Amino acid sequence: MSLIGLAVGPASATSSHHPSGHQSHQQPSHHHPEPKTVPVRLLSINDFHGNLEAPTGSSGRITDETGTQVDAGGAAYLATHLKQMRNKNSVVVAAGDLIGASPLISAAYHDEPTVALLDKLGLATSAVGNHEFDEGIDELNRIMKGGCHPVDGCSPAGTWKGSSFDYLAANVLKEKNDDYALAPYYVKKINGVKVGFIGLVTQTTPTIVTAAGIKGLKFTEEVAAANKVSRLLARQGVKAQVVLMHEGDQVAPNQSPDACPNTPGAGTRIAQGLDAQVDLVISGHSHQAYICKTKDPAGRDRYFTQGSSFGRVITQIDFQVDKKTDDIVRSSVVADNHVVTRTVTPDPEITAFVQTWKDRVSVVANKPIGSITADIGRGSTNGGESALGDLIADAQLEATKEGGNAEIALMNPGGVRADLTFAQSGSEGNGVVTYGEAFTVQPFNNLMQAVTLTGAQLDALLEQQWTAAATRVLQPSATLTYTADLTQAFGSRVSGIKVNGVPVTDTQQIRVAANNFLVGGGDGFSVFTQGTDLWSGPLDIDALVTYMGAHSPIAPPVTNRLTVIQ
Repeated sequence: MSLIGLAVGPASATSSHHPSGHQSHQQPSHHHPEPKTVPVRLLSINDFHGNLEAPTGSSGRITDETGTQVDAGGAAYLATHLKQMRNKNSVVVAAGDLIGASPLISAAYHDEPTVALLDKLGLATSAVGNHEFDEGIDELNRIMKGGCHPVDGCSPAGTWKGSSFDYLAANVLKEKNDDYALAPYYVKKINGVKVGFIGLVTQTTPTIVTAAGIKGLKFTEEVAAANKVSRLLARQGVKAQVVLMHEGDQVAPNQSPDACPNTPGAGTRIAQGLDAQVDLVISGHSHQAYICKTKDPAGRDRYFTQGSSFGRVITQIDFQVDKKTDDIVRSSVVADNHVVTRTVTPDPEITAFVQTWKDRVSVVANKPIGSITADIGRGSTNGGESALGDLIADAQLEATKEGGNAEIALMNPGGVRADLTFAQSGSEGNGVVTYGEAFTVQPFNNLMQAVTLTGAQLDALLEQQWTAAATRVLQPSATLTYTADLTQAFGSRVSGIKVNGVPVTDTQQIRVAANNFLVGGGDGFSVFTQGTDLWSGPLDIDALVTYMGAHSPIAPPVTNRLTVIQ
């Protein structure tokens, strides 16, 4: 099998220059002995999510090495930091979710602006993330190979040329023939040594992406998939191996980005299970910053890192490669999470690039769609209900009544990405809500759908909100009320379900509206997939925009739809 994506670095990285950069002269070898190792520097990011502009609020801050909360992120600052950290031995890589769930400046153009930025930053390769599948594998291939969007056409920049990097996935196969859906690995030649990068994405992708997004694909267990590719690379003489994986651990909050306050989870499981030939594990998905060491199956230390999210951290990993063995010298590895502070001068070229897209999208973003009387936020009650979640569910119910005959609506809390505040930046501070602000709340462009569930199925669905693994409380429309007794065992907590104040029976047929992510069984709500008579309607963002236009000014809903006993 030939090397997929074999790349040769720039001339300066592959020439016969000494590490100092001075030309080699023909002198006796005892004066200038050949170095036994060559240096390599990896610069990695993860979970960028199209944040071209500096992210705001808590998304734009991070705890630095001194324990201080600092402003971080923004493409122009990221570019400056990368330039300062680069040397002739460096390569920029990533661990997925670079696009998808993006701010409007990028999402309005199917994330072409973000991919163009990544090319400007010199990204060599990235693991694919779950959000890269939001619009399906055909759209992801378009992003890599070029061509204008099949529905929306070309962006204001003209015909899309494609990316100069490819996404990697060793554990994503085509259902029809078990072929790799994406390149499983990429090899980069630096200073005459080959470094192999193996890509992985969380095997839970089918539960967190819409069914349409992963149609025709299957996601296999990460460790086995990576180890198969690792052995293949080793047979081809590529001994220096790095896994880029879109999976990670959770950590204790407000720690130094260089600490390892991890709660061992899926990330640790993979990092410990990968073949001993793999020298480094660069992770993503959990939006945390950490520099950890774990043991490989041979008992040797192996670094396991992640660089937060939204371009707030660059992970710098330096190491030496032994020229005789072509392998990474483990004892030479040094890893550091570098905070992308905004105290540096923003890169002027990238500043202009971002401003161009900001100007292009402003016509859409600044359009007022309604108003609110006070802040409507995601802050939840003890039971997990939030005012903004309730508002969105009400909007979704109204959008699905006609045509879908919906009686209740349910919204997943993870899909509510920001608060609506009365004094929004960018508006007059008088409660006006713009399209851009609404989009920030709901950036996924999910389709509204409705299905029929029996009363017994609705009860079973609501029980799935509480499991041993996680609590995810669906946000209910005003037409649904019930009681949850959290002192009871899992599966026996819900009672008193009422639709429009009328108690629900087990055999009753109920039309339930939700976005297509939930209806496809997302977030573990598998009961949704038992629904019948599927109906599809407008996009979720359009439902919210229409509702706000019809009901403004809107006051925060009272969060009393869910009664909780604790």
